[in-house]
Amino acid sequence: MWQPQPGWHPLPSGTSMSTIGVWRAVVGDEPVAVKRLAAPGEHDPSELSDPHHFAYWRRGADVVTSGVLARSQGLRPPVRSYVVEDVEGITITEDWVEDCAVNGLFAAHALGRFAGTPVPDVSWLARDQLRDRLRRTERRGGWPTLARTTVADVAEHLWTRREIHLASLDALPQVLQHGDPTPSNLPGREGDDVVAIDWSCLGTGPVGGDLGYYLLSAREEFDPLLEAYLMGLPDGVASADEVALGARVVAVYTALSRAEWALSRVAKGEGALAGKFRHPAVAPHLRALQRQFPLIEVLMAG
Repeated sequence: MWQPQPGWHPLPSGTSMSTIGVWRAVVGDEPVAVKRLAAPGEHDPSELSDPHHFAYWRRGADVVTSGVLARSQGLRPPVRSYVVEDVEGITITEDWVEDCAVNGLFAAHALGRFAGTPVPDVSWLARDQLRDRLRRTERRGGWPTLARTTVADVAEHLWTRREIHLASLDALPQVLQHGDPTPSNLPGREGDDVVAIDWSCLGTGPVGGDLGYYLLSAREEFDPLLEAYLMGLPDGVASADEVALGARVVAVYTALSRAEWALSRVAKGEGALAGKFRHPAVAPHLRALQRQFPLIEVLMAG
Protein backbone atom coordinates (compact mmCIF):
# COMPACT_ATOMS: atom_id res chain seq x y z
CA MET A 1 0.00 0.00 0.00
CA TRP A 2 1.33 3.42 -0.99
CA GLN A 3 2.34 5.69 1.88
CA PRO A 4 3.94 9.17 2.01
CA GLN A 5 7.57 9.20 3.04
CA PRO A 6 8.58 10.20 6.58
CA GLY A 7 9.46 13.87 6.70
CA TRP A 8 7.07 14.95 3.98
CA HIS A 9 5.09 18.03 5.01
CA PRO A 10 1.34 17.77 4.26
CA LEU A 11 -0.32 20.64 2.40
CA PRO A 12 -3.95 21.60 1.72
CA SER A 13 -5.16 19.28 -1.03
CA GLY A 14 -8.51 20.71 -2.14
CA THR A 15 -11.76 18.80 -2.54
CA SER A 16 -11.04 16.39 -5.41
CA MET A 17 -12.35 12.90 -4.71
CA SER A 18 -9.25 11.39 -6.33
CA THR A 19 -6.63 13.30 -4.37
CA ILE A 20 -5.25 11.39 -1.40
CA GLY A 21 -2.94 14.23 -0.43
CA VAL A 22 -0.32 16.80 -1.39
CA TRP A 23 3.05 17.17 0.34
CA ARG A 24 6.15 19.33 0.23
CA ALA A 25 9.27 17.18 0.07
CA VAL A 26 12.91 17.29 -0.94
CA VAL A 27 14.51 15.24 -3.73
CA GLY A 28 18.26 15.57 -3.62
CA ASP A 29 18.68 19.18 -2.58
CA GLU A 30 15.60 20.45 -4.47
CA PRO A 31 12.21 21.16 -2.93
CA VAL A 32 9.32 19.48 -4.72
CA ALA A 33 5.57 19.06 -4.44
CA VAL A 34 4.21 15.51 -4.39
CA LYS A 35 0.58 14.73 -5.21
CA ARG A 36 -0.98 11.30 -4.82
CA LEU A 37 -4.04 10.29 -6.85
CA ALA A 38 -6.15 7.22 -6.16
CA ALA A 39 -7.43 5.16 -9.06
CA PRO A 40 -11.24 4.94 -9.00
CA GLY A 41 -12.75 1.82 -7.52
CA GLU A 42 -15.69 -0.24 -8.61
CA HIS A 43 -18.20 1.75 -6.57
CA ASP A 44 -16.79 5.23 -7.19
CA PRO A 45 -18.77 7.76 -9.28
CA SER A 46 -18.53 7.15 -13.02
CA GLU A 47 -17.47 10.77 -13.60
CA LEU A 48 -14.02 9.93 -12.22
CA SER A 49 -13.46 7.69 -15.25
CA ASP A 50 -15.00 10.08 -17.82
CA PRO A 51 -12.14 11.76 -19.74
CA HIS A 52 -14.29 14.81 -20.51
CA HIS A 53 -15.62 15.39 -16.99
CA PHE A 54 -13.83 17.97 -14.87
CA ALA A 55 -13.40 15.32 -12.14
CA TYR A 56 -11.53 12.84 -14.38
CA TRP A 57 -9.10 11.29 -11.97
CA ARG A 58 -5.85 11.14 -13.96
CA ARG A 59 -5.93 14.33 -16.04
CA GLY A 60 -3.22 16.01 -13.96
CA ALA A 61 -0.87 13.12 -14.76
CA ASP A 62 -1.82 13.16 -18.44
CA VAL A 63 -0.88 16.83 -18.64
CA VAL A 64 2.60 15.95 -17.41
CA THR A 65 3.23 12.87 -19.56
CA SER A 66 1.78 14.35 -22.77
CA GLY A 67 3.75 17.60 -22.76
CA VAL A 68 0.77 19.45 -24.25
CA LEU A 69 1.66 22.65 -22.39
CA ALA A 70 5.29 22.76 -23.48
CA ARG A 71 4.59 25.80 -25.70
CA SER A 72 1.67 27.37 -23.87
CA GLN A 73 1.58 31.14 -23.42
CA GLY A 74 0.47 33.12 -20.40
CA LEU A 75 0.28 30.12 -18.08
CA ARG A 76 2.75 27.28 -17.93
CA PRO A 77 3.39 24.34 -15.59
CA PRO A 78 6.52 23.87 -13.48
CA VAL A 79 9.59 23.09 -15.56
CA ARG A 80 10.26 19.61 -14.16
CA SER A 81 7.54 17.08 -13.40
CA TYR A 82 7.35 13.32 -13.52
CA VAL A 83 4.76 10.62 -12.94
CA VAL A 84 4.95 7.20 -11.31
CA GLU A 85 1.95 4.90 -11.75
CA ASP A 86 1.05 1.71 -9.89
CA VAL A 87 -2.04 -0.44 -9.47
CA GLU A 88 -3.39 1.78 -6.68
CA GLY A 89 -2.94 5.15 -8.33
CA ILE A 90 -0.51 7.79 -9.54
CA THR A 91 2.14 9.92 -7.86
CA ILE A 92 3.01 13.27 -9.47
CA THR A 93 6.23 14.99 -8.41
CA GLU A 94 7.06 18.48 -9.67
CA ASP A 95 9.30 21.42 -8.90
CA TRP A 96 8.21 23.42 -5.89
CA VAL A 97 6.80 26.77 -7.06
CA GLU A 98 7.54 29.64 -4.70
CA ASP A 99 4.75 32.13 -4.09
CA CYS A 100 5.61 35.30 -5.99
CA ALA A 101 2.49 37.19 -4.86
CA VAL A 102 1.21 37.48 -8.43
CA ASN A 103 -1.19 40.42 -8.57
CA GLY A 104 -4.62 40.08 -10.08
CA LEU A 105 -4.05 42.21 -13.16
CA PHE A 106 -0.95 40.23 -14.13
CA ALA A 107 -2.85 36.98 -13.57
CA ALA A 108 -5.83 38.15 -15.65
CA HIS A 109 -3.51 39.23 -18.47
CA ALA A 110 -1.87 35.79 -18.36
CA LEU A 111 -5.26 34.06 -18.46
CA GLY A 112 -6.13 36.07 -21.57
CA ARG A 113 -2.87 35.06 -23.25
CA PHE A 114 -3.45 31.43 -22.29
CA ALA A 115 -6.88 31.53 -23.93
CA GLY A 116 -5.08 32.12 -27.23
CA THR A 117 -3.07 28.90 -26.91
CA PRO A 118 -4.09 26.36 -29.59
CA VAL A 119 -6.25 23.60 -28.16
CA PRO A 120 -4.24 20.35 -28.12
CA ASP A 121 -5.61 17.32 -29.92
CA VAL A 122 -5.99 14.95 -26.98
CA SER A 123 -8.98 12.94 -25.79
CA TRP A 124 -8.97 13.87 -22.11
CA LEU A 125 -9.59 17.62 -21.98
CA ALA A 126 -12.42 18.68 -19.67
CA ARG A 127 -15.44 20.31 -21.26
CA ASP A 128 -18.81 21.63 -20.11
CA GLN A 129 -17.36 22.22 -16.65
CA LEU A 130 -20.03 24.65 -15.41
CA ARG A 131 -22.83 22.49 -16.84
CA ASP A 132 -21.44 19.40 -15.08
CA ARG A 133 -21.07 21.30 -11.82
CA LEU A 134 -24.66 22.51 -12.02
CA ARG A 135 -25.80 18.95 -12.74
CA ARG A 136 -24.14 17.91 -9.50
CA THR A 137 -26.00 20.73 -7.76
CA GLU A 138 -29.26 19.68 -9.38
CA ARG A 139 -28.85 16.13 -8.07
CA ARG A 140 -28.53 17.63 -4.59
CA GLY A 141 -31.77 19.57 -5.00
CA GLY A 142 -30.58 22.87 -6.47
CA TRP A 143 -30.10 25.84 -4.16
CA PRO A 144 -32.68 25.17 -1.37
CA THR A 145 -30.63 26.79 1.40
CA LEU A 146 -30.31 30.04 -0.57
CA ALA A 147 -34.12 30.04 -0.70
CA ARG A 148 -34.01 30.80 3.04
CA THR A 149 -31.87 33.91 2.58
CA THR A 150 -32.30 37.43 1.25
CA VAL A 151 -31.11 36.32 -2.20
CA ALA A 152 -33.96 33.81 -2.53
CA ASP A 153 -35.68 35.61 -5.41
CA VAL A 154 -32.41 36.10 -7.29
CA ALA A 155 -31.43 32.48 -6.78
CA GLU A 156 -34.81 31.23 -7.96
CA HIS A 157 -34.71 33.46 -11.05
CA LEU A 158 -31.23 32.38 -12.08
CA TRP A 159 -31.69 28.70 -11.21
CA THR A 160 -34.78 28.39 -13.42
CA ARG A 161 -32.92 30.11 -16.27
CA ARG A 162 -29.67 28.22 -15.97
CA GLU A 163 -30.11 26.36 -19.27
CA ILE A 164 -30.56 29.67 -21.08
CA HIS A 165 -27.31 30.99 -19.66
CA LEU A 166 -25.48 27.72 -20.31
CA ALA A 167 -26.62 27.91 -23.92
CA SER A 168 -25.19 31.43 -24.13
CA LEU A 169 -21.85 30.03 -22.99
CA ASP A 170 -22.04 27.28 -25.62
CA ALA A 171 -22.41 29.96 -28.30
CA LEU A 172 -19.19 31.74 -27.29
CA PRO A 173 -15.76 30.94 -28.74
CA GLN A 174 -14.39 27.88 -26.92
CA VAL A 175 -10.80 28.28 -25.76
CA LEU A 176 -8.20 26.45 -23.70
CA GLN A 177 -8.70 27.03 -19.98
CA HIS A 178 -6.94 26.07 -16.77
CA GLY A 179 -10.28 25.26 -15.16
CA ASP A 180 -9.38 26.11 -11.56
CA PRO A 181 -7.38 29.37 -11.69
CA THR A 182 -7.54 30.40 -8.05
CA PRO A 183 -4.72 32.63 -6.78
CA SER A 184 -3.29 29.65 -4.87
CA ASN A 185 -3.02 27.75 -8.17
CA LEU A 186 -1.24 30.66 -9.88
CA PRO A 187 1.66 31.18 -7.46
CA GLY A 188 4.75 31.63 -9.62
CA ARG A 189 6.09 34.00 -12.21
CA GLU A 190 8.65 33.46 -14.95
CA GLY A 191 9.11 36.47 -17.23
CA ASP A 192 5.72 37.34 -18.71
CA ASP A 193 4.17 34.00 -17.73
CA VAL A 194 2.45 32.75 -14.59
CA VAL A 195 3.70 29.39 -13.35
CA ALA A 196 0.51 27.53 -12.52
CA ILE A 197 -0.09 24.32 -10.59
CA ASP A 198 -2.96 21.81 -10.30
CA TRP A 199 -3.86 21.24 -13.95
CA SER A 200 -6.45 18.58 -13.14
CA CYS A 201 -9.28 20.59 -14.76
CA LEU A 202 -7.45 21.57 -17.96
CA GLY A 203 -9.92 21.72 -20.81
CA THR A 204 -11.93 23.88 -23.12
CA GLY A 205 -14.56 26.38 -22.11
CA PRO A 206 -16.17 29.68 -23.04
CA VAL A 207 -13.83 32.59 -23.54
CA GLY A 208 -13.70 34.52 -20.26
CA GLY A 209 -14.56 31.41 -18.23
CA ASP A 210 -11.20 31.26 -16.46
CA LEU A 211 -11.55 34.95 -15.65
CA GLY A 212 -14.93 34.26 -14.05
CA TYR A 213 -13.45 31.58 -11.80
CA TYR A 214 -10.49 33.78 -10.89
CA LEU A 215 -12.75 36.73 -10.08
CA LEU A 216 -14.26 34.91 -7.08
CA SER A 217 -10.93 34.97 -5.20
CA ALA A 218 -9.36 38.12 -6.63
CA ARG A 219 -8.90 41.36 -4.72
CA GLU A 220 -9.45 43.48 -7.82
CA GLU A 221 -12.85 44.42 -9.23
CA PHE A 222 -14.32 43.01 -12.42
CA ASP A 223 -13.71 45.90 -14.84
CA PRO A 224 -9.91 46.22 -14.43
CA LEU A 225 -9.54 42.43 -14.50
CA LEU A 226 -11.62 42.28 -17.68
CA GLU A 227 -9.47 44.98 -19.28
CA ALA A 228 -6.28 43.10 -18.35
CA TYR A 229 -7.67 39.82 -19.77
CA LEU A 230 -8.59 41.57 -23.02
CA MET A 231 -5.11 43.06 -23.30
CA GLY A 232 -3.65 39.56 -23.11
CA LEU A 233 -6.18 37.90 -25.43
CA PRO A 234 -4.82 37.63 -28.99
CA ASP A 235 -6.64 39.60 -31.67
CA GLY A 236 -9.52 37.85 -33.34
CA VAL A 237 -10.27 35.30 -30.61
CA ALA A 238 -13.33 37.05 -29.18
CA SER A 239 -14.93 40.44 -28.63
CA ALA A 240 -14.98 42.32 -25.33
CA ASP A 241 -18.71 41.63 -24.98
CA GLU A 242 -18.17 37.90 -25.46
CA VAL A 243 -15.42 37.78 -22.83
CA ALA A 244 -17.54 39.78 -20.38
CA LEU A 245 -20.50 37.44 -20.88
CA GLY A 246 -18.40 34.32 -20.36
CA ALA A 247 -16.81 35.67 -17.19
CA ARG A 248 -20.09 37.01 -15.83
CA VAL A 249 -22.11 33.79 -16.20
CA VAL A 250 -19.33 31.58 -14.82
CA ALA A 251 -18.67 33.88 -11.86
CA VAL A 252 -22.31 34.31 -10.86
CA TYR A 253 -23.38 30.67 -11.10
CA THR A 254 -20.22 29.45 -9.39
CA ALA A 255 -20.56 31.99 -6.57
CA LEU A 256 -24.19 31.02 -5.94
CA SER A 257 -23.38 27.30 -5.97
CA ARG A 258 -20.47 27.72 -3.57
CA ALA A 259 -22.61 29.81 -1.22
CA GLU A 260 -25.30 27.12 -1.27
CA TRP A 261 -22.75 24.40 -0.58
CA ALA A 262 -21.21 26.28 2.34
CA LEU A 263 -24.54 27.22 3.93
CA SER A 264 -26.01 23.74 3.54
CA ARG A 265 -23.16 22.27 5.58
CA VAL A 266 -24.02 24.38 8.64
CA ALA A 267 -27.77 24.84 8.15
CA LYS A 268 -28.80 21.71 10.08
CA GLY A 269 -27.13 22.77 13.31
CA GLU A 270 -28.82 24.61 16.13
CA GLY A 271 -29.75 28.27 15.73
CA ALA A 272 -31.11 30.49 12.97
CA LEU A 273 -29.49 30.30 9.54
CA ALA A 274 -28.75 34.04 9.53
CA GLY A 275 -26.68 33.59 12.67
CA LYS A 276 -24.31 31.31 10.75
CA PHE A 277 -23.40 33.77 8.01
CA ARG A 278 -20.19 34.66 9.87
CA HIS A 279 -19.14 31.05 10.30
CA PRO A 280 -15.52 30.78 9.04
CA ALA A 281 -16.53 28.09 6.55
CA VAL A 282 -19.36 30.25 5.19
CA ALA A 283 -18.32 33.90 5.36
CA PRO A 284 -15.73 33.83 2.53
CA HIS A 285 -18.27 32.37 0.12
CA LEU A 286 -20.90 34.93 1.06
CA ARG A 287 -18.42 37.77 0.63
CA ALA A 288 -17.50 36.42 -2.79
CA LEU A 289 -21.20 36.28 -3.68
CA GLN A 290 -21.78 39.84 -2.49
CA ARG A 291 -18.99 41.07 -4.74
CA GLN A 292 -20.81 39.59 -7.73
CA PHE A 293 -23.98 41.62 -7.18
CA PRO A 294 -23.20 44.05 -10.05
CA LEU A 295 -22.76 41.07 -12.38
CA ILE A 296 -25.94 39.48 -11.05
CA GLU A 297 -27.85 42.66 -11.82
CA VAL A 298 -26.72 42.49 -15.44
CA LEU A 299 -27.84 38.86 -15.77
CA MET A 300 -31.17 39.63 -14.10
CA ALA A 301 -31.76 42.54 -16.45
CA GLY A 302 -30.84 40.43 -19.46
